[in-house]
Amino acid sequence: MITHKAPKVSAGAERQQGVKINIKVMPKVKTNSSAKKRFKVTGSGKITHQKSFKRHILTKKSKKRKRALRKDGIVHKSNLDFVKRLLRLK
Repeated sequence: MITHKAPKVSAGAERQQGVKINIKVMPKVKTNSSAKKRFKVTGSGKITHQKSFKRHILTKKSKKRKRALRKDGIVHKSNLDFVKRLLRLK
C-alpha cells in the first residue's frame, strides 16, 4: 500500500480556487477610438476634420480644388451632437 503526503500549504494560500467575489463597479465610458483619430477640438470648442477626396485620382482635380482640400473642415451643426457623443464631450 502506497501513501501520499499532503501538499504543503502556505499561510496565505487559504483561498478557494474558482470562487469569484462580485463587486459592483460602474463601467468606464470609452471614447470611440475611430472618432478620436478623425476629429480634433479647437480652442474655441469647434470640432474639425480632414476633408475627403484628397487621397488618389488627383490628376483630374484642379490645383485650386486640391489646395482647398488641404484645409481642415468644421463639423456641421447637424452632425455636431453625434460627433460630440462619440468623443464623450456631451
